[in-house]
Amino acid sequence: MVKPILTIENLSVGFQSGESVNQVTYDVSLAIRRGETLALVGESGSGKSVTANAILRLLPKSSTRYIGGHVMYDGTDMMTCSEREMRRMRGDRIGMIFQEPMMSLNPLHKVGRQLCETLAIHRGTRQKEAEKRALSWLKKVGIRNAEKRLTAYPHELSGGERQRVMIAMALINEPELLIADEPTTALDVSVQAQILELLKDLQQEMGMAMLFITHDLSIVRRIADRVAVMQLGRLVETDTREVIFTNPSDPYTIKLINSDPSGSPVPVASNAEPLFDINDLRVWFPITGGILKRVKGHIKAVTDVSFILRKGHSVGLVGESGSGKSTTGMAVLKLLNSEGRIYFDGIDISDLSRKQMLPYRSKLQVVFQDPFSALNPRMSVAQIIGEGLKIHKSLTPEEEENVICEAMREVELDPETRHRYPNEFSGGQRQRIAIARALVLKPEFILLDEPTSSLDRTVQFQVLSLLKSLQQKYGLSYLFISHDLHVVKSLCHYTLVLRNGQVVEQGDTARIFSEPQHAYTRELVNLSSV
Repeated sequence: MVKPILTIENLSVGFQSGESVNQVTYDVSLAIRRGETLALVGESGSGKSVTANAILRLLPKSSTRYIGGHVMYDGTDMMTCSEREMRRMRGDRIGMIFQEPMMSLNPLHKVGRQLCETLAIHRGTRQKEAEKRALSWLKKVGIRNAEKRLTAYPHELSGGERQRVMIAMALINEPELLIADEPTTALDVSVQAQILELLKDLQQEMGMAMLFITHDLSIVRRIADRVAVMQLGRLVETDTREVIFTNPSDPYTIKLINSDPSGSPVPVASNAEPLFDINDLRVWFPITGGILKRVKGHIKAVTDVSFILRKGHSVGLVGESGSGKSTTGMAVLKLLNSEGRIYFDGIDISDLSRKQMLPYRSKLQVVFQDPFSALNPRMSVAQIIGEGLKIHKSLTPEEEENVICEAMREVELDPETRHRYPNEFSGGQRQRIAIARALVLKPEFILLDEPTSSLDRTVQFQVLSLLKSLQQKYGLSYLFISHDLHVVKSLCHYTLVLRNGQVVEQGDTARIFSEPQHAYTRELVNLSSV
């Protein structure tokens, strides 16, 4: 039996609030051996990230209380280490990949500098050698045009590219243990497969252990040796991958396994009238240079995309990061300048000014990927949901409050919580608030930009069911952007597959997934196993 490199014994963690301590984990015990991958799964708020951050003592010092237990790393008790010893450990012997790269990368420094910095701190590597190694790692994690990305700032990269930079930063010192907290959430299936394959290769090469936190059970099936399931701060089941998926013993584990997106899109009339008719949509960003800032070329984000979205239907946009999915969505809503023709309900809106578009804005709404970033933390839920009403409707305060309460009931939120703030809600509840904000104006169309990718499977299942019921009730039309083909198959009637800003295949969703014609589509379907 291989000796564990990390052992967590009866770890209990709480957070100080006034005079009381709110306990969030209870007697958590885990062991990870060299070369092994342990997947830690569970719903949002189950204590997964708290447990992971406790290993490196990354929880807020002022409010965190370690109520009991030990974290032993290779014979060292992490709970008694000095801060100086912990700094030596972090990023060197133990690497960590965080879920949200924009919160972890320094927006003021270029990517290359941030990668070189970790080599200089822990290895004393000189600048030229560090740059060479940084470039090598950007290529390893699948970033295109890696040389250019070294001199880019984080905001100049796509979400998937930023996540890959974080992965490179965590692995560049070749740690003995990698803690990966939802590292592939923002990645499309093809890049996800590359990253998972890379992590497995590095494990074999270096004998690296990995604690992999995720809500995606399809990833767990592919990468984990053992699985630990958490619920409400407690470990409810730990066993081998085979036992967890074939013979789970805890009711909660069974519920998780049965929460994968399934079912078919809502029934619709195939001859419904078009709501959007998009013809040869093109979004090219000019590249300027020289003293006179002349146009030297273009970044071809979207080229000649055409499709029809019918009333009450859902159209899915799938493809890898940087393929033009979100750009297409923003251009359809005329939030980006574009060429081509955009017809909304038979009216050509292509050349309308910002002022001329105002009458249409209440009919066109959007729900973004990250509800926490999309909701103003200084506004109450009632203010967030009612913001659009103040712009587009003339209601008395009583009427406005009634409409807000009704919108909250529609998305299965308690109207009594309307005076609370976004930070008081879970990820799934925040996404429901975002949907309520879009729904309150009774729109005809909602752009859904990765609305479930940051949610765990059980909450994702609930939000998808909600979106389907709202669509059926109000005849809503959705443009649904996602890299999760299981979700697209469950919700969308028609699907476009984008790559490098161009449509490589489009058609009925059932046909796309059962008989893909293009090699890239076949690759996506095979990787997702839908």
